[in-house]
Formats: sequence, structure tokens, C-alpha cells
Amino acid sequence: MLWNEDQRALRAAIEDLGEELSKDHVERDGRGEFGEDAWKRVRDTGLLGLPFDPEWGGLGQDLLTTMYVLEGLGYGCRDGGLNFSTSTHVVSAGVPLQRFGSTDLKDRYLPRICDGSAIGAHAITEPEGGSDVMAMRTSATPDGDHFVLNGSKAFVSNGPIADVFVVYARTGKRGSPAAITAFLVDRDTPGLSIGRPIAKMGLRTSPLCELFLDGCRVPKANVLGSVGAGFLILDHVMKWEILCSFVINAGEMRHRLERCVEYANSRTQFGKPIGQYQSVANKIVEMKIAVENSRKWLYDTAERLQNGENVTVDIAISKLVTSEGNVSSALAAVQVFGGYGYTAEYGLEKDLRNAVAGTIYSGTSDIQRQRIASMIGL
Repeated sequence: MLWNEDQRALRAAIEDLGEELSKDHVERDGRGEFGEDAWKRVRDTGLLGLPFDPEWGGLGQDLLTTMYVLEGLGYGCRDGGLNFSTSTHVVSAGVPLQRFGSTDLKDRYLPRICDGSAIGAHAITEPEGGSDVMAMRTSATPDGDHFVLNGSKAFVSNGPIADVFVVYARTGKRGSPAAITAFLVDRDTPGLSIGRPIAKMGLRTSPLCELFLDGCRVPKANVLGSVGAGFLILDHVMKWEILCSFVINAGEMRHRLERCVEYANSRTQFGKPIGQYQSVANKIVEMKIAVENSRKWLYDTAERLQNGENVTVDIAISKLVTSEGNVSSALAAVQVFGGYGYTAEYGLEKDLRNAVAGTIYSGTSDIQRQRIASMIGL
């Protein structure tokens, strides 16, 4: 894919910030600490407004350009949690707000999403169900000019630091595609409680929590799209989420590959660089194949999506190829670096822990395979 001068400049500006954004990333991962200073620096770049209309402070870029710049973030920044929180913010709150929100909601919220002064999150998954959205129990009952929300949400990325949530709740008969509605909910809304941060295996600098809704009153004006349109909105958001989140992983994979090539050419064992041993070289070759395969699937799928084509299978394959390629790439890097790769100092064991998450969030690998199977008639 050919990129113009403006697109390359946007990406270069993000890549050049990599060292600054990566400062103390290993230590912060150990503490499970969100990088507030790094977030402020990301805000300064305009990155958070990439796909949004200039009318609300965005840069007006298309999906492909947004992905290209986000890939640069993954390449330059070693803080995988910050990368993930950035993508979550843009996609979970900004994308549905711009596509489905009323002009009033955009006026009130989108400028703060674009400049990062309000951090966004979405609340979909529930404690008793992951990918089975149709079985959602959180309910929203109309009451005058409000809806009253009751229920709970699990695994809310950005939850502990978020200022605004897109909350999906059931407004119709369970199991119906028109049963789900999306609401924009402020952090300080009475009846909304935010659980404490949850310790986890990877992406530790991207905070995670539960969300509790107990008689939470949300104005009807805060409905995104229309009542019952939540499944449609979620489908749109998930396409963007997979493409944007995993293109960041592709950037991380490319940086990891370059580290391994450099190390394999400089590390000597038994009188020659370890890269001259076929067992090591093969691992690095597989890393190269994984990153190129991931990039091709992600960008080709995004181009088809922009052209209005059906990309249901393509999205599932893109996620599988990238998430599983990222795990194998991270494991290979640990093995290439040997004992150094296993230590926290080099950041490679952190990459492996982070990569595992990609096979779970946005629909597990098993779910993606089931989706592909159903689409090919199995």
C-alpha cells in the first residue's frame, strides 16, 4: 500500500516519540501503573483525534490512515498497556459517538475525546457471559425522560481512569438483535460505581475494573443511535476495534523482529553469531512471516471495509492471524534472547504476557474460528 507524504509525516511524528513514551515502561508494568505523563504527551500529538471530524477537533483521517499511524505507535512505544488504552479510548467511545451520536452528544463529548481531556471506555462484557452478547442481563428501563440501568459489567478496559463510558444494556426481549441499546454514561452519574483496578497477567499499565449499575439514571438524550440499535453499533465498533488494536500489535511485532535480527547478528556462541544457526534463523524468519501476514490481512480488510464490502470473515481471520502471530513472535523473541529474554529488564517477557491477551479480548480465538466456520457453511 502506498502512503502519501502527509500520512508518512503523521506516522513519523508518532514513531519519533517512542523513546519518550516508553520511559520507565518496565518499572510501570511491574507496578501496574498507568502512564499519566505519557498520556499527556499522546494528547499533545493529536493522535487521539485522528479519525474524527475537524468540526469537533479531530484530524479527519480515514480508517486506513488511522491504522497506519497507530501501527507507528506500536512500533515506537514499548508500553503495550498505553498503546492498548489509546486504541480503546479512540474506538470504544469516539467511534460510536461520531458514527451514531446526536449532534448534541457530539458537541458535548467529542471535543474532549479528541483532545484526551476525557478518557473513554466501553462496558459490554458481563461476569456471567463473555462473547454471548445476546444473553446480556444488564437492563435499561424507561422512566420518564430517563432510562434506569441495573446490572454489572466485567473487564472494563480504561475503567478506573475513564470519564465517560459507552454502556450496553438490554432494552428488549433477551436473544433479540433489537434488544440491546448503547448509552453514554458520565463517570459521576448517580448509581454508577467503579470497581477497584484488577491485577492481571499482561497489559498491566492499562487499568481494568468492574462496573456496577444500581438504579443508574441516564437521560434518554444519551442514547447512541436509537433504542434497540446497540447490536448494530457494537458490530461497527468491533470491526474498528480489531483493526485498530491489532495493527498496533503489528507495529510491536515489527520492532521486536528488528531487535531479534540485531541481537542474532551481534550475539556470538561457539565462534559465530547465533543468527547463523538454522534453529535461531528459522524462529526469526517465522517472526518476519507473522508480521507481514498480519499487516496484509489487516490493511486489506480495512480497505474492503472502507469500500462497503462484507468483511465478517476477513475481520475474524485478521484477528486470528495477528493475535496468534503476536504470541508466537513474542515467545520466539524470548527464546532468541535466551536468559536475557526471560528477565524483566529486556521487556520481552512482558511482550509475551501482553500478547496472550489478544487471543482473548475482542472475541476469543475459539469464537473467531466458530464465526469463520459458520460463514463457510459448517
